[in-house]
Formats: sequence, C-alpha cells, structure tokens
Amino acid sequence: MSELLPNVEVLSSVTDADASDVAHLLGQLSKTATFDQDRLSAIVAHDATELLVVRVGGRVVGAATFVTFPLPSGVRGHVEDVVVDETMRGNGIARALLVRMTEMATDRGLRTLDLTSRPSRESALRLYESVGFVRRETNALRFTPPPVAR
Repeated sequence: MSELLPNVEVLSSVTDADASDVAHLLGQLSKTATFDQDRLSAIVAHDATELLVVRVGGRVVGAATFVTFPLPSGVRGHVEDVVVDETMRGNGIARALLVRMTEMATDRGLRTLDLTSRPSRESALRLYESVGFVRRETNALRFTPPPVAR
C-alpha cells in the first residue's frame, strides 16, 4: 500500500481530554450507548482489551477496540466500536485502525480476528474487505439481558 496511513496508538492511560474525545465519538457511533469514564479506564487497564486511537492536533478523532480471548479452539480476536469523527471521515483513519489491528492479530498468532457490521453499511464492508476481512455466511445472534432492578 503506497498511501501513508495516520499514526495509530494504543492508549495506556486515559486523560480527561481523551475521555471527552471518546465520549464525543461514542455519540456518533451509537444513539443509545452511554459514556462511562470508569468503563473507558477499565478497557485500557484490562488484559484482554486495547483501545486504539488516532489523533489529529492532539485530539482523538478515531478509535476502535481490539479484544482477544483464549478459547479451546485457539486465541481469537474481535474488533469492536470502530468510529471516526464525522468531520474526519475519508482521511484513512478507519483504514489505519483496521490495518493496525490485523497486524496485531498476525503478530500475536491469533487464529481469527472477527468483526460484525450491518449489511446496509456497504462502504464500511468494502473497507473491511480491502484490509483482508472476508464476509462469512453466518447468522449473528445477540442476547441482551434485561436491566437489573436496583
């Protein structure tokens, strides 16, 4: 690939500015997700999760979560919550995040690295395929536990 990709870093700690930037991105990723700075810090501190970010002018303008977990069938990985600020889209930020995660998966000997995306997100699907992800014939199922009464 001849294009120069933005620099991707793995957060090792969360500043207040980082938390503010990620909260802003989360609002663009999901209308129903709620931001929690303690959860963000837990992601950064957890052995199985890494928050990758791209900065422009010191501000976090793109982020993705890289999750790894051992299973009897091998160590697997999953990509979650890929988001780029709407004002920065089209600048290779998502590509840089995805390329870095595929490199991490390869370097760590993961058996697979999976991600899911809605079929309606055709441009995102083309991007995922362009960095090596392959569509699978599968049904994604989800269970959402009911809220716990407090």
